[in-house]
Amino acid sequence: MKIYIVRHAWAGEAGDPQWPNDNLRPLTEEGKKRFKQCAKQLAKLGMAPAVIATSPLVRCRQTAEILSAQLPDEPPVVELPALAPNSHFAELLRWTEAQGGVNVAWVGHAPDVGDLTAQLIGRGAANIRFAKGACAEIRVHPPLASARGELAWLATAKILGC
Repeated sequence: MKIYIVRHAWAGEAGDPQWPNDNLRPLTEEGKKRFKQCAKQLAKLGMAPAVIATSPLVRCRQTAEILSAQLPDEPPVVELPALAPNSHFAELLRWTEAQGGVNVAWVGHAPDVGDLTAQLIGRGAANIRFAKGACAEIRVHPPLASARGELAWLATAKILGC
């Protein structure tokens, strides 16, 4: 199975007084437009999760919805508190295993997305940097807790031509 890990797209600036509650900070219009192009490229490259899990924060939810709309079969988007900042790896593994072995996507925040990637490939201390809107494909075999996944690729918007 494949787990796609996505960092949310370009959002308003952290600390902007317009968004005193950072959980409500949305993507910028340019961020939405740019990530839509990234999602189209990812679909062309064969990205096809059966379901997309997202942090409940607005910017991640918007990123997940844009991604879903550009992928074949428009996979459902579900909010998963385990993807909120300071992601909960064990809960993500439980949720993923409960999906029955289908490909899934996780949409979250930095630095968590890099940490989750490192944990999935058994390199928990590795520093894997995700630019905004970046996506990685990890190939994993049950049991997921074995953390012996393979990082197949990590694509940034720049690499995707967006």
